[in-house]
This record gives sequence, structure tokens and C-alpha cells, in this order.
Amino acid sequence: MADPSLLECFENPAPDRDYTIEHVAEEFTSVCPKTGHPDFGCVTVRFVPDKRCVELKSLKVYLQGFRQEGIFYEAVTNRIAEDLASAMAPRWMVVVTDWKGRGGIRTQVRVEVGDVPR
Repeated sequence: MADPSLLECFENPAPDRDYTIEHVAEEFTSVCPKTGHPDFGCVTVRFVPDKRCVELKSLKVYLQGFRQEGIFYEAVTNRIAEDLASAMAPRWMVVVTDWKGRGGIRTQVRVEVGDVPR
């Protein structure tokens, strides 16, 4: 199970400036709770930090916690967004999960946190 306490943060080196950070985890896996089959996807986290940024190794280990978890796409995306928002408190953040096709259907889920610029 993914453990949000694994998410480590460090001080934003430029807290007076708005700048965008994007992390892309191309080898994300979880398990379909209906079939037990693996789900493969890409997780993109884009945010403007406030006081804290997430440390990459801790993000990787946190995301690996979903590998054996039976969870729907929508729940995965929302949980990642909630856990990262709680850990970092970014000015704004978007989490997008882009899932490989199964049965001819591909899925993308997008969660926005804060006042996301358009």
C-alpha cells in the first residue's frame, strides 16, 4: 500500500518566484480491483511550489507502493494529488494519470489542486 509518510520534502530554493516543476513517472503500475490484472500508466505531476518541493527518490518509493494495490484509476489519481498536496502545500498542482489501453479503451484522469492557471 502506498504510504504518504514516505514523501520527503525539501525547502524551495526560490520561494519568492513562481516556477513550474514537472515530474513524470513513466512506469507506474497498480492492480485492477475487478480483475486482479496489472494496470500500466504514466503519472505526471506538475506544480508551482510554495515553501516545499518533493524529493524524487521518496516520490519514486511512494509511487511504487501502488504496485500491489487493487485500486481504480480515479482513486489512484485523487490519492496521489491529496498526498502530494498535503506533503508540499503547492501554490497549484495538476496530477494526470495516462493509462495504457485495455479492451480498446484508454483512460486519462486529471486532478487539479488550487487555482490552476489555464
